[in-house]
Amino acid sequence: MATRWLVLADDLTGAADCAIAFAQQGAGAVVSWGLEGAGSGPVVSYDADSRGLSAPAAADRHRQALLRLLGPDRILLKKIDSTLRGQPAAETAATLDVLSRQQGRAFGILAPAFPATGRTTSGGHVMVNGRPLEEAEVWQRDHSYASADLVAVMAEAGVAAALLPLSVIRGSEAGLRAALAGLMAGPASVAVCDAGTEEDLRRIARASLPAAPGTFFIGSAGLAHALAAEAGDPAQADPVPSLTSPDGTLMVVGSLAAASRTGVRRLIAAGAMHFVPVEPEHLLAGPEQDAALCQTVRGLLEAGQDVLVEIQMHGTPDLSLGPQLARRLAEALTPALPAIGALAATGGETAAALLAAFGVRGIRLLEELEPGVALGLTLGSVSLPLVTKAGAFGDEDCLGRIATRLRDLRLKGNL
Repeated sequence: MATRWLVLADDLTGAADCAIAFAQQGAGAVVSWGLEGAGSGPVVSYDADSRGLSAPAAADRHRQALLRLLGPDRILLKKIDSTLRGQPAAETAATLDVLSRQQGRAFGILAPAFPATGRTTSGGHVMVNGRPLEEAEVWQRDHSYASADLVAVMAEAGVAAALLPLSVIRGSEAGLRAALAGLMAGPASVAVCDAGTEEDLRRIARASLPAAPGTFFIGSAGLAHALAAEAGDPAQADPVPSLTSPDGTLMVVGSLAAASRTGVRRLIAAGAMHFVPVEPEHLLAGPEQDAALCQTVRGLLEAGQDVLVEIQMHGTPDLSLGPQLARRLAEALTPALPAIGALAATGGETAAALLAAFGVRGIRLLEELEPGVALGLTLGSVSLPLVTKAGAFGDEDCLGRIATRLRDLRLKGNL
């Protein structure tokens, strides 16, 4: 029997970039969210939308999602941000509590590394491009913990964790299995696994599967790819319909990450898309200017032109306004929905707000364009090719490659 999975994520782009790992192996993989979101396919990736919540609220959100979605036939991957944004420790603690009550025991295998995007783990410490996470842009902008030491991070939520260093990960498979079994039998509730390469993650997956009752995985898309590759024969997905459309692609950028903002500048300079900047104060002032914005965007899309909409940020932005700006932009763009031939969104809040406003209730994952960049088909009131990307993923040309792929897809119609 094919392995069935539940991926529980704290934001939409994370849910998608984990689910695509299983879709790449041929499995039917769907992303869902909200109270109506569930799904019954081989792989269900659920966005709990907890990235911006307090630790207690995030823990409760995960607890409720697990009680509703985690059946006895599914293995759990608790997706966390590879740079520890949000509340991964509190969410892990809640997961341990639910599983221990349901199955009498619980043990987490934590491997947040995503080597394809420069995120690794050494000595239990998260690294970005070979440097401590604390020195990275993303940590300076947004962090929840005193340090990026994973044992200490887990301890902040009362979770006992123990380190499995690279010397054990890269030893024999029997030795790694024995080390994991020893930790499971001891006081630790979580094994923190070092990983510097994709092969390290594959070793962790091989030594952990088939998962013992009560065992779950904690990590990012790097671990998802390893688990999907090692899990065995997947349940096959249905054929993909034609995706052609005469209307243009809408790309919306709400992320503050430097990689995304630089990518926008390159797209503008290349003349690859029509650029429509949106000032935050216009969105916050109310719907008075929505009609003009929508009319501009819709007219270009109906003419078959590709459009890039970016929320402008000047100086030091107020991060607390992010969700409100994303919702207001989504509301302003909703009347243009009939003219959208394909959609791309960077930043989890931006993507979630757009899809909610557009009546989308899920995403069928189809293809990974590059690490952390997922192509899917929207489910619900509208069926559109969709690319989601976490803001910090990809290089400065990533948005350009997304625009080219979606243009080819809507003109030629096949994957």
